[in-house]
Amino acid sequence: MKYAITSRKKLILYGCAGLGVNMLGIIVGSYLCSALLVGGFVDNVENWTYLNKDLVVAGLWAILAFFAKALDGIIDIPLASWTDNLHTRWGRRRPSIVIGLVVTVIAYLLFLVPLDSGATVLNTIWFAFILMLFYSAYTLTMLTYYATFSEIIANDADRIFLSNTKSICDVVYFSLSFALVPVFVNMGMNIRIVAILFLPLCLTMLIPLFLLKEDRTDGDNVNLPTQEHIPLKKSLIFSFKNKKYIYWLSILCVMNVGLQLFLSGINEFFSTTGINMTFVMASAFAPVPFTLMIYNRIIKKKGLRVAYQYALAMFSSGMTLMFLCHNIVPEHLLLPFAIFCSLLTSCGIGAFFSVTYMIPSQLAEEENLKGETCASSMYFAIQGLFEAVSAALASHIILVYLKQSGNVYLLTIIVAMMCMAAFTLAFFMPRSLALLGKASDK
Repeated sequence: MKYAITSRKKLILYGCAGLGVNMLGIIVGSYLCSALLVGGFVDNVENWTYLNKDLVVAGLWAILAFFAKALDGIIDIPLASWTDNLHTRWGRRRPSIVIGLVVTVIAYLLFLVPLDSGATVLNTIWFAFILMLFYSAYTLTMLTYYATFSEIIANDADRIFLSNTKSICDVVYFSLSFALVPVFVNMGMNIRIVAILFLPLCLTMLIPLFLLKEDRTDGDNVNLPTQEHIPLKKSLIFSFKNKKYIYWLSILCVMNVGLQLFLSGINEFFSTTGINMTFVMASAFAPVPFTLMIYNRIIKKKGLRVAYQYALAMFSSGMTLMFLCHNIVPEHLLLPFAIFCSLLTSCGIGAFFSVTYMIPSQLAEEENLKGETCASSMYFAIQGLFEAVSAALASHIILVYLKQSGNVYLLTIIVAMMCMAAFTLAFFMPRSLALLGKASDK
């Protein structure tokens, strides 16, 4: 039986539930992984890193961390099947959330503890194993949470309201991460202490445990919605036969390499320039609600392709200009110039998150209208896999190489190049996707 949440106050509360666990995810991916290697840091190295020295073997770490991040995408598919078919007296979702959350917290704390005091193979394998454990538990927690969205919503209006609430929460945790973390580090706190300070935020994931109402699934009288069972193999084959979807994945992967390189390595870049990261990153994320309004207006007038290319062009422009902060822009102009660059990038950040929800939903809807059998969740699962692989390439291969070679200053140029490559690929976006969202001409 479906127990809908109709109160707007409760929906707002429910939309905030994922904020804490998402915050832990970005702390691990953008700060703690970087803190294992001193390369790329110039200021406050003793605070940005665990022990002011390398704790992993760079080459081996790059490979193992790449696979750990790729696992974050691969594990989506079996975990989704597991939580959908879980049989307990407490239902399906609440036990999955509890299991995922507990293991996530344990792995998060273990990632703060090196086994050796130097760059050893033992340390490298240890951190890679804990990273895999963290990503798996994190995925189970958030995947289950997102799966409940369709189970607690009574109508389309509430669905839009909950989605908007979740988007605002995404901006909040990114802002907290990239604006507030540098403040604590500059105050003299080590990054491991800062990570512990943010740990209590994960308690927001307890919200669904109180608001969810599920029937027990461990008996003969299981009261669950009846739906067609689609075998995993059939669903995968169906998804990969969709040429529009495959082309979208190619655009997404190129763009995501640039975006994830920016998110995971920007703290090292600012360390080499001496710019106050807090003001700059606040300038990048604070205007996102406003820039999303501009993005949505372009969609209504020109369609998704033009709006998406606009976001890519603005983000690329900001990243290209940011490169000038390295020994080119006069020191007294560095901060205002960097803030201007961040304002340009804010035009793309919100759009990059939004489009990943819009296109898979649209493709699934097209197939449903044609009477085809498809699992819309599989579109999101496969997209998550491609996003994870491209993120792993950016943060654990390209970034590690830039850090070890002393070329972190090239980061923003590489980000801009990847986004402009995605801009070019978008010209050939299938027509039904290119015109998605465009208002009909009167």
